[in-house]
Amino acid sequence: MSGTKLLVFIFIPILWFSCSREKQPPNFVFILVDDLGWADVKCNYPESFYDTPNIDRLAENGVRFTQAYAANPVCSPTRAALMTGKHPNRVNITDWIPGLDPKNRLLLGPQDKNELALEEVTLAEKLKEAGYKTCFIGKWHLGDEGFFPEDQGFDINIGGHHRGSPPGGYYSPYKNPKLEDGPEGEYLTDRLTNESIRFIRESNGHPFLLYLAFYTVHTPIQASKKHIGKYRLKRENLALDSVLHKKEGDGWTKLVQENADFASMVAAMDENVGRVMEALRNQELDKNTWVIFTSDNGGLSTLTRENAPTSNGPLRAGKGWCYEGGIRVPLIIAGPDIEENGKVAEQPVISMDFYTTILDLAGIEHEKYDGESLLPVLTQNGNIGRDVLFWHFPHYHGSAWKPGSALREGDWKLVVYYEDSRMELFNLAADPGETTDLSAKLPQKTRELKKVLDNKLLESGAQFPVSNPAYQVEQ
Repeated sequence: MSGTKLLVFIFIPILWFSCSREKQPPNFVFILVDDLGWADVKCNYPESFYDTPNIDRLAENGVRFTQAYAANPVCSPTRAALMTGKHPNRVNITDWIPGLDPKNRLLLGPQDKNELALEEVTLAEKLKEAGYKTCFIGKWHLGDEGFFPEDQGFDINIGGHHRGSPPGGYYSPYKNPKLEDGPEGEYLTDRLTNESIRFIRESNGHPFLLYLAFYTVHTPIQASKKHIGKYRLKRENLALDSVLHKKEGDGWTKLVQENADFASMVAAMDENVGRVMEALRNQELDKNTWVIFTSDNGGLSTLTRENAPTSNGPLRAGKGWCYEGGIRVPLIIAGPDIEENGKVAEQPVISMDFYTTILDLAGIEHEKYDGESLLPVLTQNGNIGRDVLFWHFPHYHGSAWKPGSALREGDWKLVVYYEDSRMELFNLAADPGETTDLSAKLPQKTRELKKVLDNKLLESGAQFPVSNPAYQVEQ
């Protein structure tokens, strides 16, 4: 064979391989942190007590959304919205599973589902059908046996079962039926990351979805031994005589971040986000992988007692509440086609958008439910063309929340309570802390937004609480 023919023979396969690499579908790493508040990351809230250098670095290399929202102020409904692209009302999961459902209150909450129905088409199922390897690691909380991640489109399930908090705590033994115990002293957040890195390394060039749902920073608050010393010293340097709280309904909202144990959990999570990013670089996957980092609800700052784990900074209330502290969450998206690294996007976005966005990025046809594609914000200098978001939490919660709903239209925010039909109106542009109720001053605007909310609730199939006759008899 002549030298020229040999050169052509070698060149053609190399050229084909190069083209095939360029057309490789993108990978997705979805990192969901449990109960991480908007103000728990430094890039959102520079005054934060917590240091998050790896998350901040991710923001520098991606797009940080300052007005990102969870679909619900508690976990299971948001997780269902992430999986399906549907508002929680549509899948009839509107409370954490199984919820409190008290029988001694003025209202009885609606009976929602305790699992995500198998008939729902999940994000994992859509990607798997298109040839993706799908891996779920961490907290599931969308149903018991028969409704686990492996029943909903995931090839691999490590740690995902029906419990909403780690049954054995954050140190091995974990008492988790879907996670083998590690060596004594192993920290759960580290272990879940180890499993994630193993999956990344074994992907072998196959397109994948890694859904890493950390159990942290959910209770029980158990310090990371590696990081606790730094934050105990930092706490001492604050020289706090007492921790400030504010009355919120029948509860108390913490106004200061100072819990060293909680801070060490945030630090361990941040360190492990950095480890995942390093693994992508080491496998030369970082240039073709989209990374989405967010939370399932606001930080746990409000309880029926004082001294919750964290504070949501200037935002009102926390997990369980439809005020901003309960629903606004961190969101950072980084990927290969980002139009402007380090961009800060102020457009309101919500959990259902991820289903639409990921499938659009993967080039997979799909039904469009309640989510909008974020591609115009990520890959162009555009808008997503939506002005209304709404939340429905018709249940009592341990944070002292009472059944209600909320709606945001532009800068206006309406909060409705069902016990007494009370309505509150806020302008988030002028009052992001929701300190001044404008409903009495602007009754027409209040009625206008209530009508929009009513229509949204009706259209989405919302269920409502009803009067509790037993409670009335007791009184």
